[in-house]
Amino acid sequence: MNVKLNNGVEMPQLGFGVFKVEEGKTVVDAVKKAIEVGYRSIDTAAIYQNETGVGQAIRESGVPREELFITSKVWNSDQGYEATLKAFDASLEKLGLDYLDLYLVHWPTPEQDKYVDTYKALEKLYEDGKVRAIGVSNFKVPHLERIFSECKVKPVVNQVELHPYFSQLELREFCQKNEIYVEAWGPLMQGGEALTNEVIAKIAEQHGKSPAQVILRWHLQNQIIAIPKSTTPSRIEENFQVFDFELSKEEMEQIDALNQDKRQGPDPDEMNVY
Repeated sequence: MNVKLNNGVEMPQLGFGVFKVEEGKTVVDAVKKAIEVGYRSIDTAAIYQNETGVGQAIRESGVPREELFITSKVWNSDQGYEATLKAFDASLEKLGLDYLDLYLVHWPTPEQDKYVDTYKALEKLYEDGKVRAIGVSNFKVPHLERIFSECKVKPVVNQVELHPYFSQLELREFCQKNEIYVEAWGPLMQGGEALTNEVIAKIAEQHGKSPAQVILRWHLQNQIIAIPKSTTPSRIEENFQVFDFELSKEEMEQIDALNQDKRQGPDPDEMNVY
């Protein structure tokens, strides 16, 4: 199932994330399994230090490059115009690819105040055809508004922490109004308490599905792009089996009501790690 981004590029709505997946055999095996199961979108980042393994898995998968959608991100220490261009080249070399499908600014890191220049470098990469689409990650509304006012190309995606306990409704509404797709990292709350929630467990039982599958289905029906991560082959497979059932309006509302504005990760206004 694909979504059409605001520049016309199509992106799978369900992708595979590799945050904290160890470089080498672990990430190669996980990504190859994901592609074998049916995932066509792989999300990595320079700071994950596994781009080389992701690239190896892509080459060994046997799936043509043009059928895959590959995302990476520029890390905070490489922000700034020239540094971002170099960081992109380094990521591309590690991945062994000629282009990326999506490149993101990983965090706004407001303390160093370089995200506008960084995004302008992404615009240059986009204009030069080195990347098919550009976007941001962990941006709040004020960060996005500044991009709108100082840059030319609208982000296609804002990848943020999002799960039933942190549903980011206000940000989602803002992004929808501005034709930016919201993409959820940690869509399963990084294995947190949402997976053992009684409401979700009951809905899962009624559908003969797992709580993880119900949560991913909730994301998809809310028009959110989701990138679950796992290194367990059975879970990689299970997380992809979410296209053969549908949650009712009532079930969606029950899950919506679980929101507690509960972050697992850092607040983007305070995330200034380089």
